[in-house]
Amino acid sequence: MTKLTQMVRAGGCASKLAPGSLAQVLSALPKQTDDNLLVGFNTSDDAGVYRISPHLALVQTVDFFTPLVDDPFTFGQIAATNALSDVYAMGGSALTALALVCFPENTDLGILEEIMRGGLAKMTEAGCTVVGGHSVRDPEIKFGYAVTGTVDPRKVFTNTGARPGDSLILTKPLGTGVITTALKQGKAKNEWVQGAVRSMTTLNRSAVELITRNGFGVHGITDVTGFGLMGHGREMALGSDVTLQIETAAVPVLEGAMEAIALGAVPGGLLSNRAFAECLVIDAPGAEIPADLRTLLFDPQTSGGLLLAVDQSHAASLTEELNGIGLGARIIGSAIDRYEQDGKAWAIRLV
Repeated sequence: MTKLTQMVRAGGCASKLAPGSLAQVLSALPKQTDDNLLVGFNTSDDAGVYRISPHLALVQTVDFFTPLVDDPFTFGQIAATNALSDVYAMGGSALTALALVCFPENTDLGILEEIMRGGLAKMTEAGCTVVGGHSVRDPEIKFGYAVTGTVDPRKVFTNTGARPGDSLILTKPLGTGVITTALKQGKAKNEWVQGAVRSMTTLNRSAVELITRNGFGVHGITDVTGFGLMGHGREMALGSDVTLQIETAAVPVLEGAMEAIALGAVPGGLLSNRAFAECLVIDAPGAEIPADLRTLLFDPQTSGGLLLAVDQSHAASLTEELNGIGLGARIIGSAIDRYEQDGKAWAIRLV
């Protein structure tokens, strides 16, 4: 049986460009001046939002990557779930999708069929119609989608809305990057992989539908994917002009994640994330954070959870309801006024 993880150098969101490299390129591009562009790439948000009427806006995103599991059908499911997540992070509903396929010549087309079957299954579950796509020959398999959704332009969530005093909720545990790296290295236990797959194939749709239906005082959302909790947290903190204070002991962790780190299963994307974000992360006085947990905070997540900035008075009830629909949500900290020490403003403070 062909093992997809042995056909690529890096898997899933760990295969993305380093965040520092991407930021350097994007910052050099000219700013766009279209008033209907409500959310563009300048804030490093999860998707773009374009207003087409006073009550309707399009949410657009694209996401594709290399295999991080060996089963083709499961890989397709994960790729679709991950691509859809960006629409949900903006508070939108997914409408249509275009498939993106990179596939080697002279490779069993049955593998590609199963990948696309898996993706279509998740798109169908999400109520999103696949209307077409594009394919190219490539030595490495890559698969994903460009997704278009809709949202009320007055009700868009962004990663710049966190306010001092907000509680921070994370809806999925961390660890998909190190566990799938352990799989690629032949070190992962089956139960670790199964737990990671369950997380990566769980749509963020139900969480956002719960939030938009009941309010809960949510001020900002980002999904935690390739840049890890610290990388995406950094973007939320800088965009919102706050510091995120993370209670590291409260961060949910997938079974096997710490063991994978101990076995040396550290993806290159984790190291890139650390180089990008750690310069704005500071420990609180007296904080004693285990080295493996600190490492995990930078782990590139594939199809990760949502990081929510929520009015403190609603945080406990929202967490309870999220867990009531099958998620493993935890309150992991709070947003505080911009924290300054040693003449420097810090994006994240670990306690």
